[in-house]
Amino acid sequence: MRQQRETPIRNHNTQKNMHQEYTVIEGDFVNAGKASSSVKKTLKQMNVEPSKIKRVVVALYEAEVNAIAHAYGGKVLVDIDSDKIKMVVADKGPGIPDIALAMQEGYSTARPEVRDMGFGAGMGLPNMQKNVDKLNVISEVGVGTTVEMEVNF
Repeated sequence: MRQQRETPIRNHNTQKNMHQEYTVIEGDFVNAGKASSSVKKTLKQMNVEPSKIKRVVVALYEAEVNAIAHAYGGKVLVDIDSDKIKMVVADKGPGIPDIALAMQEGYSTARPEVRDMGFGAGMGLPNMQKNVDKLNVISEVGVGTTVEMEVNF
């Protein structure tokens, strides 16, 4: 396994918009959640309603873990405005052959070693759907998956 870390690679702020980027590394479960934790801290500093922060963190964490568990790494892009947050998690990996099936609670293609660590219960995409105002999943088999999420404040 390669050396792996999930680290912020850019944080660009303006008065109206904040943009953050993170790199997600394949199999790096130790650092799973670094992006969602960083975003949580930022949203708290912006005095976003705690229930909205919780929804953002749950959805983004699930997307991070999916990229770590199922793909060969990827990027997390976050844009925060005063009224909403847009999150994009784009990975390079096997892709999702049947998105509708993958959206069903309990459906999982996680490898046994991923399940042994407590991940891969088949709740990732359903939890994202439950916690965001907008969800778009784009996937191409053999290329990768992009998950676009939005939560309004």
